Amino acid sequence: MNFVEGEIIAFDKPYGWTSFDVVGKARWLLCHHMGVKKLKVGHTGTLDPLATGVVVVCTGKKTKLIDQLQYATKEYTATLQLGATTPSFDLEKDVDATYPTDHITRELINRVIPTFQGEQWQVPPMFSAVKVDGKRAYKLARKGETVELKPKLLVIDEIEVQKFDPVAMQLTIRVVCSKGTYIRALARDIGERLESGAHLIALRRTRVGDIRVEDCINFEQFEKIVYETEPIQIQTA
Repeated sequence: MNFVEGEIIAFDKPYGWTSFDVVGKARWLLCHHMGVKKLKVGHTGTLDPLATGVVVVCTGKKTKLIDQLQYATKEYTATLQLGATTPSFDLEKDVDATYPTDHITRELINRVIPTFQGEQWQVPPMFSAVKVDGKRAYKLARKGETVELKPKLLVIDEIEVQKFDPVAMQLTIRVVCSKGTYIRALARDIGERLESGAHLIALRRTRVGDIRVEDCINFEQFEKIVYETEPIQIQTA
């Protein structure tokens, strides 16, 4: 493999890593192996630290494809806890409110979930990388500041119920959607439409474009690939 000329690498991101962690570790390993100080490495779409699954990384000249690849359709499997909300819409923050769930049935869920298919206006989470006056929203949120985020138009191509546990009040869905969709915000909106709060407790990105999670590698496999690749001699002026 020629990482300087450019490669596209699909990682199965582990829980707790940021997308920047994946890029940073990949860059360090490649530079260390090739004996260079700099190498272009970037990812094609952020995945939350509390999520797992497909993160596509480009190296070298293939980083020119990042803007194009960012628009690829994404697929997720998400599990929601119904009847409770958190400020971050996921497990990053503790529950801040609880709501009745006695009225929630599989029949109600089956009526509500299809209403999210198609074009949707979605307000991004405060705990997100959206920029507000040049600052990331999550940085303002962690300082306790509140800002008004503008809704964004997105497309949900497919959404379906995979499992509903009426005892635990947990709902698992599969979502195929456009760039810019926040599944945490979708969890919030589903909770509201069910007239009971909800937050995300598990998220796995299973596909980016034609790249499926089954085709991805973990970091141990990547290390093996890198160290089995002959170091590339880079000519300097």
